[in-house]
Amino acid sequence: MSNRRIRLLLLTPVMAGSCLVAPAALAWTQASAAPAATCSISGVFENGKVHLSGGGFTPGQAFLSSPTAAGGTFSIAENGGFQMMNVENAQYTVTQANQHTECSGFKGMTTNQDETTQNEQNQNSQNDQNDNGADQDGS
Repeated sequence: MSNRRIRLLLLTPVMAGSCLVAPAALAWTQASAAPAATCSISGVFENGKVHLSGGGFTPGQAFLSSPTAAGGTFSIAENGGFQMMNVENAQYTVTQANQHTECSGFKGMTTNQDETTQNEQNQNSQNDQNDNGADQDGS
């Protein structure tokens, strides 16, 4: 046998094997390259509510849950994203097909913020009482 034939006999199984492995490797690479679902909470609005948004989800139904705020079923758009305006400032988790995605960005309220909010509410209450009194006096 010539060297050329020997090389051909040895290389043929190797080449055939690589043709079988390549599609599987390519499919695995594409699956791992799929974007992970994300969810985040943006800044707090003046009314104390927040903007909740996410992306990388599968279009269709998902479930929003929170230990301290209302949740429920909602729809993910065809582009895999969602936006919810004016939701309670809380920790949220989006669940879709048994995959749980925690929303980042929740900072909660500090003690100083709680005191400031309470002081503002007390001041508003006093102002309301003063306004009512002025209306009753006719001034």
